Amino acid sequence: MSVFEPGSIVEERKDFIHTKGRQKKSLKCDSDSIAGCVSQRACVYCGARVVLNPVTDAVHLVHGPIGCASYTWDIRGSLSSGSELYRNSFSTDLQEEDVIFGGEKKLTAAIDQLVEKYPTKLVFVYATCIVGVIGDDLEAVCKNASLRHGIEVIPVESSGFIGNKAAGYRAACHALLRLINSGVNQDNNKVEKIPMSVNYLGDFNLAGEAWIIQNYLHPLGIKVNTNFTGDSTYRSLKDAPKASLNIIQCAGSMAFLAKEMEEMFGIPYMNISFLGVEDTSGSLLRIAEFFNSHKAVKAAEELINREEEIVKPLIEGYRREFQGKKAAVYVGGGFKAISLIKQFREIGIEVVMVGTQTGRPEEYETISDMVEEGTVVLDDANPTELEKFMMEKEAHLLVGGVKERPLAYKLGIAFIDHNHDRKHPLSGFAGAVNFAGEVYSTLCSPVWKYLK
Repeated sequence: MSVFEPGSIVEERKDFIHTKGRQKKSLKCDSDSIAGCVSQRACVYCGARVVLNPVTDAVHLVHGPIGCASYTWDIRGSLSSGSELYRNSFSTDLQEEDVIFGGEKKLTAAIDQLVEKYPTKLVFVYATCIVGVIGDDLEAVCKNASLRHGIEVIPVESSGFIGNKAAGYRAACHALLRLINSGVNQDNNKVEKIPMSVNYLGDFNLAGEAWIIQNYLHPLGIKVNTNFTGDSTYRSLKDAPKASLNIIQCAGSMAFLAKEMEEMFGIPYMNISFLGVEDTSGSLLRIAEFFNSHKAVKAAEELINREEEIVKPLIEGYRREFQGKKAAVYVGGGFKAISLIKQFREIGIEVVMVGTQTGRPEEYETISDMVEEGTVVLDDANPTELEKFMMEKEAHLLVGGVKERPLAYKLGIAFIDHNHDRKHPLSGFAGAVNFAGEVYSTLCSPVWKYLK
């Protein structure tokens, strides 16, 4: 590795960074982080927990040190229409002696105690890094517990050293497929489909966003059969094979699940986005057109016209305040980054830097085609790179998650949280107005003039 100097780029990182117009547009991605670089990307366990934690009536048991259990509902904010069991975070609290002698007995006792205290039909047991090191047999412990209690006890193979956050997404999808494909759904060919129904994949019901989308689809005559995984339950997940179509909001976490469900249950899928006016309108129309229903398409057009008539003047009012402003984007997946570039265009702000934790090659190609000359595109960035390019490009605003917030404030630029711990919806037409309003409140705050 080259000698690190403040503000410089580590030599091995250069293939992960691309400036449009100066270099060929291919970008290295979907790889493990470079050793020695403090990546902003989260771990395997975190990826799995992101996807599964919104299953509301499950016991979520973290097999590992107590620190891993700190990732709780409190920093997730997904809402439930029923059970609140998922708001608890349980841990086996592995200690040194467990590392030496193994933690299987402790795990067995923890499952037994939890099932007795919190009667449930579903337990997810998450593996953490140390479990991968000491080699506890989660599969055997969970199988025995499942037989002992007559419920589903599903291991989530999310220990470290097997990849990055994207590997955690896949571990979660494997756990969901295991749940869906067990018991009553063994004979997949006999699953009766519900006409005009969709499964909504990759929405975690932050601030009730899944409910907003349900309310858009209902007047179109389209039923949301199962959410993956916002406000989902053991029963609703079991019923997932009955849907006629899978629609995917977060492709990074759910594309694998959608492909597997197409193969197992014959459910086609499409990527959609409900971020911003343009994407929300386009997605509603595409979903209605899929069902080849004139009535649904007409209802979608009426809803779009009605909603756009309300929100566009509001957004235009904010847009006038944003002339000459520049934004930087650093989010989890490539599909969200693409939607945010469109959304910033709607409000008249140029994106000068865009990066993701788990973007895929085809997504980075789309991003590169969309952005202006000179825009920096980067995969799996570290804080030094984010600082360097935001300063070079003179960004006024950063959109990211909880890990990026301190960096933005230290640099004296505005920040918007587009991650899991926000408390207001950013999806749909209402969310587009909320987004523009949040951009205004942070970007146009008088506080910034005192920090320069």
